[in-house]
Amino acid sequence: MNVDTYPHGGGPVVSGRGGTAIVIGSGFGGLAAAIRLSVRGWRVQVLERLPVPGGRARVHEQDGFRFDAGPTIITVPHFFEQLWQLAGRRLADDVTLAALDPYYRIRFDDGRHFDYNGDPEHMRAEVARFNPDDLPGYERLVAESDVAYREGFEKLGTVAFDHLGHLLAALPNMVRMRAWRTIWQLTCQHLRDPALRQVFSFHPLLIGGNPLKVTSSYSLIHSLERQFGVHWAMGGTGALVQAMVKLLADRRVPVRCDADVRRILVEDGRATGVELAGGERLAADIVVSNADTAWTYRHLLPGVKRRVWTDRKLDRARYSMGLFVWYFGCDRRWDDVPHHQILLGPRYEGLLNDMFLRHHLADDFSLYLHRPSATDPSVAPAGCDAFYVLSPVPHLDSGIDWSREAEPYRRKLEAWLERTMLPGLSRHIVSSRVTTPQHFQDDLLSYKGAGFGMEPRLLQSAWFRPHNRSEDVQGLYLVGAGTHPGAGVPGVLMSAQALETVLPPVPEVSRVASYGTEAEAAWGWR
Repeated sequence: MNVDTYPHGGGPVVSGRGGTAIVIGSGFGGLAAAIRLSVRGWRVQVLERLPVPGGRARVHEQDGFRFDAGPTIITVPHFFEQLWQLAGRRLADDVTLAALDPYYRIRFDDGRHFDYNGDPEHMRAEVARFNPDDLPGYERLVAESDVAYREGFEKLGTVAFDHLGHLLAALPNMVRMRAWRTIWQLTCQHLRDPALRQVFSFHPLLIGGNPLKVTSSYSLIHSLERQFGVHWAMGGTGALVQAMVKLLADRRVPVRCDADVRRILVEDGRATGVELAGGERLAADIVVSNADTAWTYRHLLPGVKRRVWTDRKLDRARYSMGLFVWYFGCDRRWDDVPHHQILLGPRYEGLLNDMFLRHHLADDFSLYLHRPSATDPSVAPAGCDAFYVLSPVPHLDSGIDWSREAEPYRRKLEAWLERTMLPGLSRHIVSSRVTTPQHFQDDLLSYKGAGFGMEPRLLQSAWFRPHNRSEDVQGLYLVGAGTHPGAGVPGVLMSAQALETVLPPVPEVSRVASYGTEAEAAWGWR
């Protein structure tokens, strides 16, 4: 082994050990990218600025309750199974996935509800219960969602859209999907009942999109859920994070927490490593950022001239809504409340416009109520229930001072839940914590406090989205919600697949060296 002086003063340069990669962030996208890189022969280290891995999928543990901070729905299990297979393992040996039925209950402001699942006869019966005249339109909507799944998800989901040719090749697919329509326009074309229009158009909110504006290609979610179901990871979504971290450890890939990347080092237009907040510098042949994409470009590349993703372009982009999340544990159970529930308020289009266009915090709201203890008793003490309730709210362009508004807003949600879904709630809360868009910006470095990065509009999707291979810095790659194909657990896992298609060959001789004593020992460098 030849050891030279690291040109940035950060430590030794190890030559002749193959290509090295640093992954910034340990969300699902970053962990999946690290697994795929390691299988391809890269020496990898994952850097996480928080004390625990997971990013937006991290876990809060308090008062005997376990709260998954972010994603709670697993819709394409074979994406995880594929990662384990690449590593020569079986997912089922490490994680148990429980199929849910219903996938979720959609409750309307008048108290009616629609139980949504993957059984065709059940779904037809539910549609007929609301409006039998809409059954033919529902069948047409199902057929269109299947086209969107084939043309969008199967054929384009892992295409990196690295150059204009990818876009031109995809145009026939976009035409077959008629992707210029919004999902709201698509739904209104086929369904007349106002409630059913909401049932079959709200899904883009799960990935940060405004149903009134996002492309109708996202109707593919209906097809995807019918084919693969909706699942819960026993032990919580965090159990998947821990299993991925263990899979990486078994492959001698360290996940280093409390490692805050201050900037990506760039020489002659090429990423050469990172500098941590304490001044430590780590060299790498390539850098993969699972951090928020807008944050990566605006804050991790100081002084680097950007031709494509300039500050002005990033500022002018449309971003997803913010998220207000209240996690709470109770010393009793509500066994009539399902695992996943969408609680729609009295307004739909008006509320969406308030949220996405006016950046106004309205007096009414629509909510996602998550009760994991309905399926998994391990997340709460015996006889208790664990919940989180998520309210989509404007991102930080609203100017809302969440240090003042968070508690009044939480009390408003508590009063509504007690009046409608959880009688006696206020007397039984024994654990509570809140996350606001300000936390998303400060803790997760999410630009504007947006919950899902850029909004998935047609002209902010695919080739028009920040590419998996940076257009501005050689050797810099992107995974996660802010790049192609977008947010949601399937999306960020697919971004790691797309990454593989644009990676360079693993170099036989690396520029790289300093990973720290623990990592060097794990890789046999010491």
